[in-house]
Amino acid sequence: MMIAIDHKILSLIAKHKSGKKIGIASVCSANNYVIKSAILNAKKNNKIVLIESTSNQVDQFGGYTGITPSVFKKIVFDIAGSVNFPKENIILGGDHLGPNRWQNENSDSAMQKAKDQVSAYVEAGYSKIHLDASMKCKDDDPDVPLNPSIIAERSAVLCKASEDAYNSSNKECERPVYVIGTDVPLPGGAKFTNNDFHITPADEVEETIQLTKNAFEKYGLDEAWERVISVVVQPGVEFGDAEIFDYDRNKAVELIKLIESNENLVYEAHSTDYQRKINLKQMVEDHFTILKVGPWLTFAFREAAFALSLIEKEYLSNKKNVKLSDLMEVIEDRMLKNPVYWEKYYNGTVDEKKFKRRYSYSDRIRYYWNDSFVNESLIILIKNLTENKIPHALISQFLPGEYQMILDGSLTDHPQEIITKKILDVLENYNYAVNEGE
Repeated sequence: MMIAIDHKILSLIAKHKSGKKIGIASVCSANNYVIKSAILNAKKNNKIVLIESTSNQVDQFGGYTGITPSVFKKIVFDIAGSVNFPKENIILGGDHLGPNRWQNENSDSAMQKAKDQVSAYVEAGYSKIHLDASMKCKDDDPDVPLNPSIIAERSAVLCKASEDAYNSSNKECERPVYVIGTDVPLPGGAKFTNNDFHITPADEVEETIQLTKNAFEKYGLDEAWERVISVVVQPGVEFGDAEIFDYDRNKAVELIKLIESNENLVYEAHSTDYQRKINLKQMVEDHFTILKVGPWLTFAFREAAFALSLIEKEYLSNKKNVKLSDLMEVIEDRMLKNPVYWEKYYNGTVDEKKFKRRYSYSDRIRYYWNDSFVNESLIILIKNLTENKIPHALISQFLPGEYQMILDGSLTDHPQEIITKKILDVLENYNYAVNEGE
């Protein structure tokens, strides 16, 4: 049985399947503040931390971040080292690994690049791999859904590439575990404004499991199948620009029954951002053991950065020899000049789109923090509010929760610590959900 395998994630899943209502949050972000906050959260609670990058963020060519898997690993490990967090307590995961980035190419070409992508992740030391071959390639029939058997076959091909990469690597990390299934929005987020998504039918999940198992056996991956830990499904949680669709366990009854009948597998839930903490806890109780979170964390980061920008304007606008960051204006300018990451997602009037660019739950701003102009602006903001001590009255005005913590001595007024605290507040919801008895 899988529970006999010594592996951090496998051990956690085995404990859950034995009856413990525990889980793990999967932090999906390439934002350094978010990564550091996730590591600090794990250190405080003496836990492992699961940090993932997606197929469009990070790949063998650099993805939209310009970062390869090996570079991403170095970034995460360097941050961990800076706060004395043991690297052996870090699990790196790859999300939606497959032909996503190359859908405009024929399947042979797209799948070869997908295999190279998976291999690059595993060779870099990632040990949790989401095999996602659900995307159509150029030579797939555009008028019919992609056959589930083809998806399963391509998933097995990707797994074979992963296993081969691990076997030929230095094996410093744990052998990969796998996630299958893909009943979630494509990498990048949802594009709906109404409740037009469906909860995954249990019979489709059962079919996915059986077809994928058969494909694994076809490619001699029986042992790797023992390391398939979870299935991605849509349990009825999602968010749009201004809407949050809450988890309702009554609508997931059939999904819950199905996974309870499987001795090894649990569910992985994507788009759990902005759920109430009681909803998150119920999801873990209902075997949605791996809770993905990403935009909520960068949303909190953006809230803190914007609040600090407003403080900067109030406090330093009339000071000589101080160059303001103009952070909010710089971000708006860069988003308008390079609209590729938001224009397909935000609809409405000019004013409505402007509002969404800043405040949408989808948080498309997260794609712009690596922009050199935006990054420089953030550096100036931090510098200004470090060299010019922030009046506590302004912290009370724009960051009242943090103000109370500063008063009682549990937080300093350093801008970077304030940003981190906002992100940690989100992670506290997940601490409550994944830890039994809390």
